[in-house]
Amino acid sequence: MPNALRQFVEMRRDGFVQIGDLLSLALLGYMLLVFGRFLVYWAGSRHAFRHQRPADPGDPAAFDWHLVIPCRDEEAVVTQTLAGLRAVAPAAHLWVIDDDSDDTTRDLVLAAAAQDGRVHLVQRRRPHARIGKGAALNAAYREISAALPPGTDRSRVVLGVVDADGQLDPGTLAQVCNDRAMGRPDTGAVQIGVRMRNAEDARPLPGRGRAANALARALVRMQDVEFRANNAGMQLLRRRTGSVGLGGNGQFVRLTALDALTAEEGRDGRPWPERALLEDYESGLDLRLAGWRLTHVTDTHVSQEALVSWRRFLTQRTRWAQGNLQCLRYTGRVLRSPHYRTAGKAEVLYTFLQPVVCVLLVVLTPLSLAITGAGLVLFPEETADFQLRFGPWMALAFVLATLPMVCWGPAYRRLVHPDRSRLTGLLWGVLVWLYAYHLFVVATRAAVRLLLGRNGWAKTRRNAEKVALGAPTALES
Repeated sequence: MPNALRQFVEMRRDGFVQIGDLLSLALLGYMLLVFGRFLVYWAGSRHAFRHQRPADPGDPAAFDWHLVIPCRDEEAVVTQTLAGLRAVAPAAHLWVIDDDSDDTTRDLVLAAAAQDGRVHLVQRRRPHARIGKGAALNAAYREISAALPPGTDRSRVVLGVVDADGQLDPGTLAQVCNDRAMGRPDTGAVQIGVRMRNAEDARPLPGRGRAANALARALVRMQDVEFRANNAGMQLLRRRTGSVGLGGNGQFVRLTALDALTAEEGRDGRPWPERALLEDYESGLDLRLAGWRLTHVTDTHVSQEALVSWRRFLTQRTRWAQGNLQCLRYTGRVLRSPHYRTAGKAEVLYTFLQPVVCVLLVVLTPLSLAITGAGLVLFPEETADFQLRFGPWMALAFVLATLPMVCWGPAYRRLVHPDRSRLTGLLWGVLVWLYAYHLFVVATRAAVRLLLGRNGWAKTRRNAEKVALGAPTALES
């Protein structure tokens, strides 16, 4: 250290030490607060997950079902999806929204419609097409509303949203209308569970080496664990707090609930938000704020294809995180709403703030390390003493962040693969812990995009697609 700098530091030694200690303590306190908050939420999710109880199925014939499939360049999957939905829901109307595809999606749907009078095409054209999934769903809502015969009991009409590669479990409709779900007249929407159907596909991926295949398979497995364990527990906790979130795949909404949203000022026949990156979750917020009950059903599911590309996965999750940040504008309305209980408000705020917490940790962790490093160089004795006193608390914070995530691996094994060894479940748990760190990456990317005003997104490509077609699906601004 240069003599002048050494003299300057020595003259202000006590002040530097105090400032460093205060900053380190503040960072430590924030980390413990964050991880303690996470631990409480995890404990509630885990308890709800372990104590879920099955419900008796209802009578699908008591409802009029309309399944909506948003499509853009989905020629690879749309025919198979329509056949699967028809097998599961033989009496349902299937509405395919072609968002101005550049491939043969439209032709395939028209061919299916020629053979099946309950298959309908909702055709959209640019410049009104490709401006987001919410806009596409609103177009389907308007066409379905117009197509209903006069005198239809709209409270018995249910719209289900299924991804272009989605496959419903055979018992889906019966479970969606059970006495705990659509069987209750105050229920506005139901979200069912989600599974990754390629989780058990052990075939090697073409054009990849052994290590790349292993990473891809691990990514697929972690997505399945996430949805069938972590997210299921979270939704079951939300069911208790009255704050269930809707997803883009496997949500079912009562038509009268959508009608109520369109009656609000400024909606103009648009129940789904059109400029939102998380139109599914935001639509759930709108329904709850309007007084409708939302619930989650675990006794059935929709399956979809998990992504095998880490690049596509991070792009998808960055969009989700940015959409989550956009939801912060609902904070005041949720806190003032009489339809949310205190527990529900707390849960919603936890969800809203997740990306913010991640970004702050990304910023503060290097700062903490820098303070420690500078202290070891400038004041080694004082810094070592500080680490001895507060190091155990830092270790506790690390454990609080690690063990709860690891526990989801054994829980998933018991639920999905009881034939696998406990060691396999533990390995999955360790992978879940490592997998969770992607949240810090995507939250930071989302915050940067939001600050730069970059809100446009390209469609998440299927695993089989080589080239992305067309323009972004959300409006650029």
